[in-house]
Amino acid sequence: MEIPLVDLKAQYNSIKDEIDKAIKGVLESTSFILGTEVERFEEEFADYCEVKYAVGVGNGTDALYLALRALGIGQGDEVVTVPNSFIATAEAITLTRAKVAFVDIDPNTYNMDPEKLDDYLEKRFARSDSRITTKPKAVVPVHLYGQPADMDSILEIARKYDLKVIEDAAQAHGAKYKGRRMGTFGDAACFSFYPGKNLGAYGDGGMVVTNDDRIAEIVRKMRNHGRSKKYEHEFEGINSRLDNLQAAVLRVKLKYLDQWNKKREKNAEIYDNFLKKIGNVINPKLLKGTKSVYHLYVIKIEEREHLQEKLKNKNIATGIHYPIPLHLQPAYNYLNYKKGDFPVSEKVCNEILSLPMYPELTKDQIDYIINKIKAFYEN
Repeated sequence: MEIPLVDLKAQYNSIKDEIDKAIKGVLESTSFILGTEVERFEEEFADYCEVKYAVGVGNGTDALYLALRALGIGQGDEVVTVPNSFIATAEAITLTRAKVAFVDIDPNTYNMDPEKLDDYLEKRFARSDSRITTKPKAVVPVHLYGQPADMDSILEIARKYDLKVIEDAAQAHGAKYKGRRMGTFGDAACFSFYPGKNLGAYGDGGMVVTNDDRIAEIVRKMRNHGRSKKYEHEFEGINSRLDNLQAAVLRVKLKYLDQWNKKREKNAEIYDNFLKKIGNVINPKLLKGTKSVYHLYVIKIEEREHLQEKLKNKNIATGIHYPIPLHLQPAYNYLNYKKGDFPVSEKVCNEILSLPMYPELTKDQIDYIINKIKAFYEN
């Protein structure tokens, strides 16, 4: 048996006729950039997320960048996020010329620790050092692996310090916090449609969602060279336009998203029931009142490399999301962080392992994976 980490071919085969028809329709229309399919998908995704506006952009990184720009984030500002995320989270911040700052994570959920956030901001706002040239302006919580961050606490802290909130929901399509979709809590939220995501395109794509008229308007213009009319540019923007082909694919897939997420949840339940009997394995832990969409199923184990190698030898693919925390990435040497600054993130990054997770994963495949993990610990 050979089990990939993600099986995009199995998903395509399950909806092949619909996908092929949608792509053919775009090819025949010869309308490729923005256009009707994008407009319809924006409306449908806004309805799905239970927000007023959704604006399609080129990718998830641009979604974060454009949302930050629309909120006025730039030079002289500081934006706080977590070190255990893909670099795009921090990259989007620094692209605005703002400074990125990190706070550590909760050791159970792997998401932003609100107490650490509050402690950091209290110290930053208490300082009156004239040499400080940046001021905290926004916070970017990441709903990592499809698991919602503690939004009530984060929003309360943000209000306390008058900070904007941008949700990084790149892995959380359809996830819920206390009955509400992720993307409805911050000033704006950002999604990625990278092919491996729960809602993935057949190329790059992203979306900014918001209930704020002004943010939606600015992002819509900024993604298209700062214009709302052809050859009339109100300001300098960028070229980050969702294309009609990707929108057509995503419109088909959106109809199946909740169904696929339920299958992911069922697969996670099977994993949980087996793995909780293995003392050395720590299963994913969710906040009370949250509903994960299990973009990834991530366990924590001290013997990660040995187990990963054993599973590889049994044709079971695994991943590490992510092996190096952002504050220790060479790209951020200039921030002068050092090892030990965020001990929880550093420990987690050394022990996490992503097991295969996708809607088409069968119980027999999961049983095979579990049996190989059990055999590893029994030998």
